[in-house]
Amino acid sequence: MTVYSMTGYASVLARGASDADLSPGGAAPAVSVELRSVNGRFLDLSFKMPDELRSVEPALREMLATGLRRGKVEMRIAVRAPGGGASSEEGTGPTPGALERVARLQAQVQAQLPQARAFSVHEALQWCRDTVTVLPGDDAVLDAAAQCLQALRESRRREGEKLTAVLLDRTRALRELAARAGPLVPQVVQRQQARFLERWREALEGADAAGGKASGPGAAPPGPGTLNAQALQERALQEAATYAIRIDVAEELSRLIAHLDEIERLLARGGELGKRLDFLIQELHREANTLGSKSAALELTGISVEMKVLVEQLREQVQNIE
Repeated sequence: MTVYSMTGYASVLARGASDADLSPGGAAPAVSVELRSVNGRFLDLSFKMPDELRSVEPALREMLATGLRRGKVEMRIAVRAPGGGASSEEGTGPTPGALERVARLQAQVQAQLPQARAFSVHEALQWCRDTVTVLPGDDAVLDAAAQCLQALRESRRREGEKLTAVLLDRTRALRELAARAGPLVPQVVQRQQARFLERWREALEGADAAGGKASGPGAAPPGPGTLNAQALQERALQEAATYAIRIDVAEELSRLIAHLDEIERLLARGGELGKRLDFLIQELHREANTLGSKSAALELTGISVEMKVLVEQLREQVQNIE
């Protein structure tokens, strides 16, 4: 299956048969459909269309709900007068029939309201653009909407491919950081164990010097002080072992790798996976935080920071996955 983004855009200009096919020269009005979508937690649909076409909104809503799962989607539908072609912004002027209708409307208004001012050129053009005498049939609107929806899904698919490549790149970087972090923990433990033993040795040497104890041939058998030294050495080793357990991040690294495996599996499978990915990103962030809190070396702290940056980049991209 394919991974789809929630961001996309598509537009279609189609000319279909009208309800009564009364347009000049037998030409039907053109239907312009635009679809814009951005990320959202759920499917949020909005429609901007002439009031005369509101009867097809339920069918359009059902069509979009079937083809899309998540995202904030806006559909714009406009009707172009027969023979009008593109919009006036593209250089097509109003038709003589449209100008005659505007003139009749102005005459009717001024007959009842002599003080009313005449239309400006801009207002006349706006009336010509918005006034369509022949509306397209429902089938024509639905066909144009279906074409636009297909184009939008294709746009979201292309965007999804790019997002997938970015996500996989970030997961590879996280794996490399985890591989760097694993060997650092035993090295830190060894350094700390040696540090503990060195401190206890210095303390014992200081105690021996203060007590004036003799050593060498003919010295007395080991006494309580020697036993205390052995006990203190064992204590130092126990402290080092406790420290090793406290800073061990093997479990966190194993869970992090498992989450990365699941993310890659979901991306390979495709489909509707945005919410699952969002949950996994939260778990990745938790493991990176724990790694930082257990850090006992500057190298591990740096790796934790780099992991958090990558996880945040993953979160930003996952917000756009359907």
